[in-house]
Order: sequence, then C-alpha cells, then structure tokens
Amino acid sequence: MPLPICYLNGDYLPLTEARVSPLDRAFLFGDAVYEVLPVYASRPFRLREHLERLNRSLAGIRMSAPLSHAEWAQLCQQLIVRNSAREAYLYIQVTRGAELGRNHAWPENLRPTLFAYATALEPLSPTVLEQGVCAVTAADTRWSRRDIKSTALLANILLKKLSADAGAFETILLENGDLTEGSSTTVHVVKGGVIRTPPNGHHILPGTTRDVVTELAARLTLPCESGRITETALKDADEIWLAFATRGVLPVTSLDGAPVGTGKPGPLFKRMSTAFADYTRELAGIPAL
Repeated sequence: MPLPICYLNGDYLPLTEARVSPLDRAFLFGDAVYEVLPVYASRPFRLREHLERLNRSLAGIRMSAPLSHAEWAQLCQQLIVRNSAREAYLYIQVTRGAELGRNHAWPENLRPTLFAYATALEPLSPTVLEQGVCAVTAADTRWSRRDIKSTALLANILLKKLSADAGAFETILLENGDLTEGSSTTVHVVKGGVIRTPPNGHHILPGTTRDVVTELAARLTLPCESGRITETALKDADEIWLAFATRGVLPVTSLDGAPVGTGKPGPLFKRMSTAFADYTRELAGIPAL
C-alpha cells in the first residue's frame, strides 16, 4: 500500500490531498519520465544509478534535470523519514509541466511537475523463491525508444495484462525472433552455466538491477555476457530470471506452459538470490550517494 506522505512541487503533503492540473502534459500526452527505486533498511538502493538513468531519460525527451543528485537524495530521505519507511520503494516522476491548452509541440520554458511517493514493500512469499513464477511470451508491440523510462506505458500494460489473463507473473517479449525484455522486467537466460542478457540499446531499458546481477556474477565468478538471444535459445534455457527494482531477481520456472529446465529454481539462481540479499545487507549504513 502507498505510504501517506508524498512530495509534489516542493511540498510534502498527504498523498490523498495531492492535486495536479488536468492540463499537465503527463495527463494529456504521457509527456513524462519516471524512476522506481527500492529502499532496504531505510536506505535507497543504487540511488546514483537510478538518478543517472532518470537524467538519461530526461535528456532523451529534451528536458534538463530539475534537481541535482544531492537534492534528489534529500527528497528521497525526507520521504523515507516522514513515512517511517524501512522496506519500501520510491516512485519519482518528472513531467514537462502544464500549459493553457493542448499542443503536441510543447512551448519552451514550461515549469516541470515533480512528484514522488513511497509504497511499502511487502516481503516475498517463500513459495515464490521455492517454486518460481510462470511467464508467457508475446510479440513486442512497444515504441522504438524503450531506453527512455517514459510514463507512456499503454503498450506495456496491455502486454502485462496478457500474463495476468493467463494466470502468469510476466510477459516476456520477442521482436523479430529475438528476446528484448519483460513487460516490466529485465530477462536473464542461463544456459550451460553462462548468464546472458540482450545488449543495451534503444530497444530495451538499461536495467539498474540487471547491472547488479552482472556485478554479483563477477563476485561469484559466474560467466555473464550480453548478446543476441533468440526465441529458440530462450525456450531452451536451463534457467530464466527476471530482474527488477522492486523484487531483485526472481526465477521463471514455466514459460508458455512448459517447464524451464527442471521446472524448479535452478542452482545458479539460488546462488544469485543469496548474493543479492547479502549485498543489500552489506550496504546498510553506507551513504546512498
């Protein structure tokens, strides 16, 4: 559930009282970008990496960063303190702002709308880690600048609903016969002891949690590489993992109704899951920036 205090344009106020103009371009056009970052033990996780991605998204839509990293860090800390948040995630959104009218080509010098709030992060069910989750595949129908974390997510939510309708957790997306990512996750494929993900580019969102997996793989001396992954390789995987900010790494044990590997979370996932949990505890007490 969302926690009670949010931030809106310089003020901390009850979330239920927050109001934004209906002429805001985020409402009319989806003209906005966002970030989601986890909080462990009241500490923002990978804050610098999330803020750097936010700035890349802003640059991608021709907006300047409205706050410095230090100012964002202070905002995040205030939300954590005011909500007594311990295990949570923060949502940050920057819109281009509102004008008196509706113009596709925006006027210059609009005042951006800044909004942020916190949500309690419920602990994962042990069943999920013991049994994994199901996923389905679908054609990737999204736009061509998926590296921009835009609030214009209609294609993503329609794709996500396909998995919900099938009783699955995620929809894994394919384009021209190749894996891109999940509707709200990065996808890792494990085969022969090698962890693989598609390369960064305009066709996927560079995942901050994906980068954590890469770093932890190096610690564990597990081979990890980036490159093209075909649909055949995806469906022939020994293990499939989903990486995303609010849950770390989860194992996919069923894809389109067929078991992945043995149909149970694999040995490399178990090592990665333990390493990820250890890493979050390791950072406790270390400044977020």
